[in-house]
Formats: sequence, C-alpha cells, structure tokens
Amino acid sequence: MKNWFAWAIVLFSTQALAGNDVVYEVNGAEYEGYWSKVDSNAPLVLLVHDWDGLTDYEKTRVEMLNQRGYNVFAADLFGKGVRPTKVEDKRQHTGELYKDRQKLRTLMQASLEKAGALGGNTDNVVVMGYCFGGAAVLESARAGMNAKGFVTFHGGLKTPPGQSYDNTTAPILVLHGTADTAIPMDQFATLANELESAKVPHQMITYSGAPHAFTVFDSDRYREDADRKSWYEFQAFLAENTQQ
Repeated sequence: MKNWFAWAIVLFSTQALAGNDVVYEVNGAEYEGYWSKVDSNAPLVLLVHDWDGLTDYEKTRVEMLNQRGYNVFAADLFGKGVRPTKVEDKRQHTGELYKDRQKLRTLMQASLEKAGALGGNTDNVVVMGYCFGGAAVLESARAGMNAKGFVTFHGGLKTPPGQSYDNTTAPILVLHGTADTAIPMDQFATLANELESAKVPHQMITYSGAPHAFTVFDSDRYREDADRKSWYEFQAFLAENTQQ
C-alpha cells in the first residue's frame, strides 16, 4: 500500500492524467468537470473538490480510483475557470453555496446527471468529497440523492438549521482528523448522534494527529499514515456498497 501512495504522489507531481475535461451547463452557467472511464460496466464515483475548486489534486484522485476499477466524474461546483487561489476568494465561493443550499443541491444533482450522460452508471454510484466537497456530499445525503453511499474526507460536518438526515437512503462514511481544529470533534460527535437518531447506517473514523486537509499531497498538513488508512477504508466501503 505504501508503494501505491508513493506512486500517487509521483503522479500528482508529474500530472500524468488520462481523463478529459468536460464542460456542462447548469441553469445557464458553464461548469467544467473531469471524466475518466475505465469500463462501461464499472461502478461510478462522483468526486467533489475542496475549496480551491477542481484542480490536479482531484484529477489525481480520479486516476487512483480508475486504477481500482471505477469510472469517475469529478464535479465542478464553482464554474468554468473559477479556481480560487487566495483564501478570501475560496471563502467567497464556498460561502455563497453554503448560503444557497438549494443551489448547492442543484449543482450536485446536475453533476451526477452529467456523469450519467457521459456513460456512468448512476444506479451504482458512491458520492465522495474532500473538505468543502465533503460538506457538499453530506448536503446531497440529506437531500435524499439516489446513491449507494456517501463519503467525506475531512469535510464540513455541521447540519444547517431545519435540515436532517431523515431522507438519507444510503450508508455514510466519515473520515476525519482528530487534530482538525477547523472542524472540531464536538461536530463529529453531534453528527454521530444525528445519524444514529435518523437510523442512517454509518461508520465514522478519526485519525490521531491528523489536521484538517490531511490527504492533500505536497501540503504541510499532509499525513501519509492517515491518508493511507482512510483510503483503505474508502476502498472497502466502495467494494461493500457497489456492484462490482
């Protein structure tokens, strides 16, 4: 497994990517996702970016999933060409969607439908995301999106007022850093209680010493041990909840 991650880091640094950028439209605005297909009958993963938009980091994760036998569509929730690099811009774009939850849900559903139009099997799909993308995944779970499962890596865990998991119809996997100060463990515990109350099947794992964004390659927050272990749990979740 360690060699697998060494390969992934090399892939990230060389940007040796095999998929295709795909422009699609949602309510008159253009978005640019990334599609990479391995087999017509393969399970589908809908992958959602973190707060700097869809970058080569997410594309590398797409390729890693391809190697495991999954078709993957990486969604774009910010818009074509919108890939913020300044913190204030990242906060602006995520903040706009946090304030407009219906727009966030619409973008998630439209991205799933685009994946289906490209040849992905939307009846055999798991939805996953990183950081902001993890929060978007949980938003889709609360919205009742038709999926086989939902996975969040160091994602936002708060449930907005007036929402619940009563409409969630698939298992949830939460992979989180115990040392995450942006999304502290009291939010993790609150979510656990909400999922249990709603009778949503779930598994929630924390990794000691792992800060927020612990899976991001080439970052001072990166923790290989937590990244490797969480990726293993994700693969097990995919195998259990999709038809291979």
